[in-house]
Amino acid sequence: MNDELKQWLEMLRSPDVNDRLVAVKTLQHLGEEETIDALIIALKDENVAVQKIAISALWEIANPVAIPALIECLSSTDTDVRTEAASALNELITQDDLLLLLDKIQSDDINTKLNILVLLRKIHDIQSLPHILPFLQANNPELREATITTLRYLNQLENCPQALDLIIDESAVVRRATALTLGHLKDTEVIAKLNQALTHDSDWQVRRNAAKSLAIHANHQAISALTIALGDENWQVRKASAQALQTIFDIKVMPKLIQALTDEYADVRKEAVIALGNLAHPDVINPLQQALDDPDKEVAIQAQRAIQKIQINI
Repeated sequence: MNDELKQWLEMLRSPDVNDRLVAVKTLQHLGEEETIDALIIALKDENVAVQKIAISALWEIANPVAIPALIECLSSTDTDVRTEAASALNELITQDDLLLLLDKIQSDDINTKLNILVLLRKIHDIQSLPHILPFLQANNPELREATITTLRYLNQLENCPQALDLIIDESAVVRRATALTLGHLKDTEVIAKLNQALTHDSDWQVRRNAAKSLAIHANHQAISALTIALGDENWQVRKASAQALQTIFDIKVMPKLIQALTDEYADVRKEAVIALGNLAHPDVINPLQQALDDPDKEVAIQAQRAIQKIQINI
């Protein structure tokens, strides 16, 4: 180790916080692996600014030896420190760190649990499942939301009966996340639960997310609920429902889709035009021709494309 580096490491132990700030910033700039041990010690500095810069320095050096110490920062009482550590870990962790993360998620600290649930989405290993399933029943809604979201990222997860009832959770945030996760599950009750959420949930974001998931499933059992949702009071729900109907071809939805061509929101009209084009039925040509005069240019362009698509297939 050269004398210059020794000087900065000594200053990092100074009782003066300004000296320590100068030292840690310089060490960050130098980016030498020889400073890793000192930077790890600085993660426990009494000053949060020093802690945060030390995290950034270790992040830039990118040596996996710092990962356990960075994980400890996830339980910091300072939001900025936790956020910086989580960002660093999101780039540094690999599959090799899975067992370490699963061990730490058993911590009593809520912030550690929440951040590790997010980090597990990067590894997306199905081995995480038994370790995180109990959190679906947690008293903390933030923890339930993080857990149901993480399930969405796990490879090979097709069925998860423990997740289904969260679509009626008391927290709207949890229900929103659940509605999206159900789009990736194949349990037999999924379509019925999404249909129920789409037509009855009081939160419009839950209804919109349910429509998005039904688009992924493209299941005819959703036709009735999606058709009802075309009349939803919220335009984002109507738009998502029209998008879902682009993937499920059923002539029964044609009248409601034609009605949607007069929706006050151009986004809804555009998605309805595309859905009608996908139906490829000659009876939709006249309504689509009227849409050629739509005040929104994108709607008119999509109507022209839909007409040409149908005429080619007739």
